[in-house]
Amino acid sequence: MTDSCLPECGVARFLALLNGPWATLVVRELLSGTRRFTELRDALPGISPHTLTNRLRQFEKYGIVVRTAYPEIPPRVEYRLTPLGEGLRDVLDAMNTWALSIPEPVPAQ
Repeated sequence: MTDSCLPECGVARFLALLNGPWATLVVRELLSGTRRFTELRDALPGISPHTLTNRLRQFEKYGIVVRTAYPEIPPRVEYRLTPLGEGLRDVLDAMNTWALSIPEPVPAQ
């Protein structure tokens, strides 16, 4: 995906914005409310700070997340979903429901 445009197809656009396993998991964590960077990192074992930063920046660029920096020492930065980002709740709920309906594989005999 280039920075200048998103695909016209809605499904392709969704996949471009929420590419990779971490993107939807970051959104999942933000659905519970405002979180600090370290809270997000701790809630997602295995995510690198670089990947988390990139996902948050991309979400901020497209209006999915709002970043609020407070002029304190030490600095405090919080992230929250915008109304557009909150719209992903139904999508993730549907993904969860669908995935949980898949039966366990039958062992090969």
